[in-house]
Amino acid sequence: MLSQETRDIVKSTAPVLAEHGTTITKVFYQNLFNAHPELLNIFNHANQAQGRQQAALANAIYAAAVHIDNLENILPSVVQIANKHVSLGIKPEHYPIVGEFLLKAIKEVLGDAATAEILTAWEEAYGVIAEAFIGVEANMYKEAREQENGWNFFKPFTVVLKKQESDIITSFYLKPADGSNVPEFKPGQYISLRVLIPGEEYTMIRQYSLSQATRPDEFRISVKREADNDPNGVVSVFLHKQIHEGDTVEVSAPAGEFLLDVTQTTPLAFISAGVGITPMMSMLETVATRTPDRPTVFLHAARNEALAAFRDDVEKHAANMNNAKYKMFYSSEANGIITREVLETYVDTTGDAYVCGPVSFMEAMIRELRTLGMTEGQIHYEFFGPAMQLDNK
Repeated sequence: MLSQETRDIVKSTAPVLAEHGTTITKVFYQNLFNAHPELLNIFNHANQAQGRQQAALANAIYAAAVHIDNLENILPSVVQIANKHVSLGIKPEHYPIVGEFLLKAIKEVLGDAATAEILTAWEEAYGVIAEAFIGVEANMYKEAREQENGWNFFKPFTVVLKKQESDIITSFYLKPADGSNVPEFKPGQYISLRVLIPGEEYTMIRQYSLSQATRPDEFRISVKREADNDPNGVVSVFLHKQIHEGDTVEVSAPAGEFLLDVTQTTPLAFISAGVGITPMMSMLETVATRTPDRPTVFLHAARNEALAAFRDDVEKHAANMNNAKYKMFYSSEANGIITREVLETYVDTTGDAYVCGPVSFMEAMIRELRTLGMTEGQIHYEFFGPAMQLDNK
């Protein structure tokens, strides 16, 4: 339990963190990896290079400072981040290392302004926050381990089928290399793949949404191939070009909080763009097989028909439902954008909307859905990568 004095000191640093947070986290990561290069086996190098991880951590630290009196206010963020941590294999022993280098970075960036009093208060606050994460993650690890066919950390899987879905998206069907089954997963969850790419010093981990409804013996992920020279594309290019049927990859247990509530029968709208369609496929198939009477709309945007994946699958699932509408939008064609008018025509605002795609697309869709009267609790969305601040006002 933090003293009132400690909470007051931490809260007083919020304006400074708002101004210098990203600088602090850049210094933190640089010093952390210099001292502990083995942690590069866990962290996404591309997110580091682009500054997304630094910005996400800065936002998290600032939120902790603002809400230090009521840390339960940031519990949804804690759970979301904890899911990512579990899918990466973060362990309790990593937290003291992070705390040490975070405090050193605060001191290095703020200099004399980071008094002993401030550093002590943040050390105490970090201890409480780290303890919360460790506790949440311990429960997640326990649940993942003890569920039927469950495990912790990474397990070898064999690529049993590799199927091209569009000019840039390929599906990989994965089965446990030991011949066992897989745990049941919730529609919208993701798994992590860990690979060691020839010529690279460290392993790389990426999260991919499960793109079909749960099966007893396999996972399916559907991966967009990024450009060869895109830092974000190192793993996707490797999977597309060098991973073949019969090859083995390491896989984590399913995780994630972007979930379809399968107990409801209220209207649904799935709104996606690009590879953001992948979690929607798991959700749509689940609705089609479990609650086919549920009113459902599926709207998807792509640059053109050649880049749009799963059109035939969407048609098949919709045909098995009693109240489903779907439409594909191609920006290369006239009227090829999902506008407010489109949403007004298709979306029943008494239900729930699930949004996934590029950040700018999500911002636009969420903003328009709110304009149409949908509340924050009705709109669900998923980031690919570290959580960012959405501008949807």
